[in-house]
Amino acid sequence: MMRGSTTIFTVQDVAASLAYYRDCVGFDIAFGYGSPTSYVGLCSGEVSLHLIAAAQAPRPSGHGAVSIYVDDVDALHADLVRRGARILNSPKDQDYGLRDFAIADADGNMIFFAMELGKS
Repeated sequence: MMRGSTTIFTVQDVAASLAYYRDCVGFDIAFGYGSPTSYVGLCSGEVSLHLIAAAQAPRPSGHGAVSIYVDDVDALHADLVRRGARILNSPKDQDYGLRDFAIADADGNMIFFAMELGKS
């Protein structure tokens, strides 16, 4: 039985990416490994996101993506705009039954934030 998952994004600069996800996206720092830090764990609510330095990863940076379900996509969008996140698009109702928008980090990893239509 599967019980959970963690998304791992490969990034060029762990310290800069950690600051972005903490300050602009609102994640808390759960842990960090290495000196200098080459792997970090971030969390927000029940969502975990890990970052690994490209020099330590078997895959290139910037090719990650994850979809995170939230309670209020419009309120989150407004908060992320205020924080200075790199917003790719505004919230929009989609034919597939979600209202969503996307952000990206400096490497191009993407997070799609979504909520089911009719849940606001």
